[in-house]
Amino acid sequence: MSRSGLFMDSVTMGYFACSLCKEGRWVEALNIIEKEDFTPDTDLYTKMIQGLVEASLFEEAMGFLDRMRSVSCLPNVGTYRTLLSGFLRKGQLGWCKRIIKMMMMEGCHPSSSLFNSLVHAYCSSGDYSYAYKLFKKMSSCACGPGYITYNIFIGSICSSGDSPSSEKFEMAEKAYKEMLDAGFVLNKVNAGNYAQCLCVFGKFRAAFSVIKEMMNKGFVPDAGTYGRVIEFLCQAHKVEEALLLFEEMKENGVTPDVYTYTILIDSFCKVGLIQQARDWFDGMMRDGCTPNVVTYTALLHGYLKSMRLVEANELFQAMVSAGCEPNVVTYTALIDGLCKAGEIDKACQVYTRMRGNGGVKGDDVFVGGDAHKIKPNVFTYGALVDGLCKANKVAEAHELLDAMSLSGCEPNHEVYDALIDGFCKIGKLDKAQEVFTKMAARGYTPNVYTYSSLIDRLFKDGRLDLVLKVLSSMLEESCPPNVVTYTEMIDGLCKLGKVEEAHRLLLMMEEKGCDPNVVTYTAMINGFGKAGLVKRSLELLTQMTAKGCAPNFVTYRVLISHCCASGLLDEARGFLEEMKQTHWPRYVSGYKKVIQGFSREFLSLHGLMEEMPASGPVPLLPAYCFLIDRLTKAGRLEAALELHRELLSSSSIYTGYTNKDVYCSLIEALCMTFKLEEALRLYAEVTRSGAVPEFSVFFGIIKGLFMANKWDEALQISYSLCYMVRCNSLSLSLSFSLSTSNVSLIKS
Repeated sequence: MSRSGLFMDSVTMGYFACSLCKEGRWVEALNIIEKEDFTPDTDLYTKMIQGLVEASLFEEAMGFLDRMRSVSCLPNVGTYRTLLSGFLRKGQLGWCKRIIKMMMMEGCHPSSSLFNSLVHAYCSSGDYSYAYKLFKKMSSCACGPGYITYNIFIGSICSSGDSPSSEKFEMAEKAYKEMLDAGFVLNKVNAGNYAQCLCVFGKFRAAFSVIKEMMNKGFVPDAGTYGRVIEFLCQAHKVEEALLLFEEMKENGVTPDVYTYTILIDSFCKVGLIQQARDWFDGMMRDGCTPNVVTYTALLHGYLKSMRLVEANELFQAMVSAGCEPNVVTYTALIDGLCKAGEIDKACQVYTRMRGNGGVKGDDVFVGGDAHKIKPNVFTYGALVDGLCKANKVAEAHELLDAMSLSGCEPNHEVYDALIDGFCKIGKLDKAQEVFTKMAARGYTPNVYTYSSLIDRLFKDGRLDLVLKVLSSMLEESCPPNVVTYTEMIDGLCKLGKVEEAHRLLLMMEEKGCDPNVVTYTAMINGFGKAGLVKRSLELLTQMTAKGCAPNFVTYRVLISHCCASGLLDEARGFLEEMKQTHWPRYVSGYKKVIQGFSREFLSLHGLMEEMPASGPVPLLPAYCFLIDRLTKAGRLEAALELHRELLSSSSIYTGYTNKDVYCSLIEALCMTFKLEEALRLYAEVTRSGAVPEFSVFFGIIKGLFMANKWDEALQISYSLCYMVRCNSLSLSLSFSLSTSNVSLIKS
């Protein structure tokens, strides 16, 4: 070209050299430049570097920097930015760190947009630490982090799906504070995600403040942003804070949408506040906000779980009348709710209608809508299978497996687990094994819940050898037992009298990094007590509290029971005092929460099932009565009477309930020690309450009065006894027996 008298200008040469470099022909490009007697400048070298990076010739591209310096052609900011952006596009983040260091040492700075791209790239690669370091580099380059930078960084950490680690979230919190100080805000999506992460880490007050801080910076949240933060607060069971934010939302002129109302209704239903949920439902209707199928479904499920079948049916009819068609989630919620309410037959009727049989016999509940057009899904089947198994209708539940296969619905892990648990509970291990095998054949790996069901049944059948095999299988399948599984095994070993093996398992559990909970410790304490090793029960209690696990109501009752049985009445009374002073819940909702995790068999054994009242305070009264009775029988009458007086003087414990057995025990002991006045006072108390004392009480009082020469009082009580006998239409033989006893008492 030069021989013909034509020469390329710098721009043309630059593009030509870049094209050759893109094809890896950079040596040829250099030869042409030399042949054309062209003097390379910074722009030309920058173009060649661009081509080399495009060709992924990274070493060569970096080598060109040295080539430039060797000819006194220094790289400028354009060179470095070209090099950095090219390496960034190719994902060469390690090289990028070196380039940033080099260019900043030479006084060249990346642009704000390039910095933002770098922050995004390092966040995407999971290198949040270096991404955060770039914030300081931006500040030193007089182009500090801005709205986009902060949203990229905080949004990347808080919207990854899984909860971030504490280290990552700490960086997000630091960036958030810096962002507020700089006068910037998060966008709507990132504000919600950040608030969610705050809730995950238990920082509810900070989550509650997110929207307020945004508004202080001029950010006006919409209903969706409020709704998301309210949802996260509700998920964290911070309903009070969610309500405050809801009220603030309305005060700020933001109209709640159906999504926000539905979140509140669903949250109230989940915590059992059904009437309050209904009030919100009525409120949204008054505000002109039309409920959708999700809203109706949440309230329906809440009604059914609280066994309010009539209201649920009325709401369902209103839903259909309003033109809101129930979907598969609605019908699944109906089936699940009916099962949880114990209405298994009605749940089966709903399922039958879904299968297309509209002529099903039964009550006309939840009729309407196009149930026959809704195909049951795996969750529908799962709810019904679980309900049938819990109602001991395991054979019917098993038949649903075939129905699922015919409808093309593959059973999931929950369905198989429910069936295995159901068969185990009714003692059909062979059937449970059959389902277990089928589950494995379908590619489902048994989980800790599956194994726990088998272990529980094997312990009940006394098959300790198979329990150990199941435990070995769990470890081989890399399915470590959880606290529930360990607790079942410890309790099972204790019931078989193998308390030393149970204790070794407790120690092994801790060694494996699984911390025992209050249920685990209580089971072991009970095991030691039943084996007559009450001293070891007390030692374990000390260890339990030293490790930060506080005893609850059930633990105290077990301890009091075993201490009394072993004659340690002072220790038993001490535990009663602790029960009154410690932090365990006082009301029935709390009491029900306390006993969660304990089996019905365990609670029944210690008399705790029948103690749960329909309302009112937690039943301290039975613990008092139990201890009073044991003190009386041990001859410690003064201590028993003192405890009895304490019981009557405490309005928070004594609710008008009279324990006849305790009164009878006290009266008989008082009569035997000739403390007739106290005995007569207690007799008056028990009769005023409407309770009828045992005949032995009458005889004891009458005998004591005769011996004290109080004939009139003795005869009066005798007449009362005869009147009671006539009123109760006792047989003549029994009357004759009583009369004979009275005569012998008088003669003595």
